[in-house]
Amino acid sequence: MTKSDSSRTVQTQILHPQDDLTPGFESFAAPVTRASTVVFPDLASVRALDWRNDAQWRYGLHATPTSTMLQHRLAVIEGGEHTLLQPSGLSAISNVYFGLLRSGDDVLIPDNVYSPNRDHGDWLARDFGITARYYDPMIGAGMADLIQPNTKLIWIEAPGSVTMEVPDVQAITAAARARNVITAIDNTWSAGLAFKPFDHGIDISVQALTKYQSGGSDVLMGATITRDRDLYLKLKSARMRLGIGVSSDDCSLVLRGLPSMKARFEAHDRSAFALATWLKSRGEIAAMLHPAFEDCPGHAFFRRDFTGAGGLFSVVFDERYSASQIDTFCEALDLFALGWSWGGANSLVMPYDIASMRSAAQWPHRGTLVRFYIGLEDEADLRADLERALATLA
Repeated sequence: MTKSDSSRTVQTQILHPQDDLTPGFESFAAPVTRASTVVFPDLASVRALDWRNDAQWRYGLHATPTSTMLQHRLAVIEGGEHTLLQPSGLSAISNVYFGLLRSGDDVLIPDNVYSPNRDHGDWLARDFGITARYYDPMIGAGMADLIQPNTKLIWIEAPGSVTMEVPDVQAITAAARARNVITAIDNTWSAGLAFKPFDHGIDISVQALTKYQSGGSDVLMGATITRDRDLYLKLKSARMRLGIGVSSDDCSLVLRGLPSMKARFEAHDRSAFALATWLKSRGEIAAMLHPAFEDCPGHAFFRRDFTGAGGLFSVVFDERYSASQIDTFCEALDLFALGWSWGGANSLVMPYDIASMRSAAQWPHRGTLVRFYIGLEDEADLRADLERALATLA
């Protein structure tokens, strides 16, 4: 394969990678290497094993040539240096918690965080002696006032995966670095394409590869990515002790999706922006929560830090419509399925009761929030479907 060149774009590096782990065999497709047992040439090789050495093959649970290829390519996309794979996005979040926190530590979590992450924080606080505190995602430089001597980790989500507020990541990471606190971001929304976390002071990026990286709505996988080798080794040690591993077959499916990810992401972005613009003009919609729109909280930070938006956004319906009416609207849609795991080719819709999901920042809207994921169907067909379902509100 052609050697990679860091001066080339990420897209070109993904198509022409430098990860020849199977010398003598050349193909555009990544070979699938399945293994539990790794066979050693001699006992000297066994006794020289060091779990910190990524160049050594030790056991199929920890790495195979296929999973290592995927790790290398994800690091290129994200702008990181070290990647660990987990069997889901939530597992990647768990890896960060168990790798970095101990009883007596404090973690700060944004009020608009991915709900399973919030559940995880509550669980750690209830059963493991860790303090989990929730903060207003728009706090920015005010983060400095929340950091305590025992604060070890600050989570960021940019934007919030349901409410879409875009935080001032640079202000939060500056406050964290001034107090030697680690920051971790759930960067799934941007797929690592539209937001480069390490350029903004983030220490650890978490991705749900289940989404755009796979693109097929049929693979569960997650990743933690960092530039810091010491952090990487802490996370790797926790991953190893927890017995976390991934299937080489699943890795091959994600590897197959990566070359088309940028084109798909941009197609989702175009259709989503067009449909959001149309929905914003509708009288049924009270607020458009799409970071590319000026009235979305944190739009200025989106303009400063992001290069695209993908297919996910939310709207708030006028409060004159009951939650029951909004349920009827969602169920009346033909081309939008009811489901959570976005990032694939098919459009999705889901209503939320946001007021019941927040504790640190008051939700300003009274109408029902509905999140849309715009897939790869024809935009005109999706618009017609939305228009027909909106008519049910009349």
